[in-house]
Amino acid sequence: MLLHEIEELRKIRREWKGLKVGLVPTMGALHQGHLSLIKKAKESCDKVVVSVFVNPIQFGPSEDYNQYPRTLDKDYELCTQAGVDIVFAPSPEVMYGKGQRLSNDNLTYVCPPFFYVNKLCGKSRTGHFDGVCTVVLKLFNIVQPDFGFFGQKDAQQAVIIKKMVRDLNVPVEIVECPIVREESGLALSSRNKYLSDEGREDALVLSKILKNIKACYRKGITDIGVLKETAYGFLTDKHDLEYLEIFDKDTLEEKEKADDNSRVFIACRVEGVRLIDNICLGGE
Repeated sequence: MLLHEIEELRKIRREWKGLKVGLVPTMGALHQGHLSLIKKAKESCDKVVVSVFVNPIQFGPSEDYNQYPRTLDKDYELCTQAGVDIVFAPSPEVMYGKGQRLSNDNLTYVCPPFFYVNKLCGKSRTGHFDGVCTVVLKLFNIVQPDFGFFGQKDAQQAVIIKKMVRDLNVPVEIVECPIVREESGLALSSRNKYLSDEGREDALVLSKILKNIKACYRKGITDIGVLKETAYGFLTDKHDLEYLEIFDKDTLEEKEKADDNSRVFIACRVEGVRLIDNICLGGE
């Protein structure tokens, strides 16, 4: 069932009283990574809602909001085949109000702690996580799910949403699902479609760096600087490295030495396309 209005969804949600409801928030352009979240939701819940909404307030002025792929018909078909009960695809006007200026001087935003935001993706994308938390909390309030399903590829996002849920006492359990990769090792992303064949080859450097760092850690290297240093031999002039960091996977705190609770985070531009990836040094 495809719905565009909040009240339509709420009416059906009231009829689901007593059932376990899962929400998979997406911006559309669905791929196998999203479908893995839906599969997990189907296994855990009685009813599953997938939201498809390209959220304008999480994009910066120089980012690709207008160019971001919008494939609702295909997304709806994939969701139907996967057994999704509701695809919720609101417009910005439905989510934020008609004629509303989408800035935090006029609209109530949810602002996660600076400590969690001022690093990794948040450092170069000012206001991004304010927009993410605002829309996710709105979706939680609209759908009232028991579970929210998020992919580990956006690991910083998952940590921040868990923090928001704890701090604001939102009655939703956050379920993190593993990164889905192509056979080549490239993490699935809606932005991969912007890459040429050559660009996709060049993009494999992200997963190669992560795997190499994990291999070095398993050989006993725990010095953060040494582990990061092993990455630079993989990079060429085709790679614009934005960051390579090793933080605690649950708190995003810096660590003196790498351990099993460490996660390696990387962001790099290839052919102008911003790609992110990560890997846990522990048992994943």
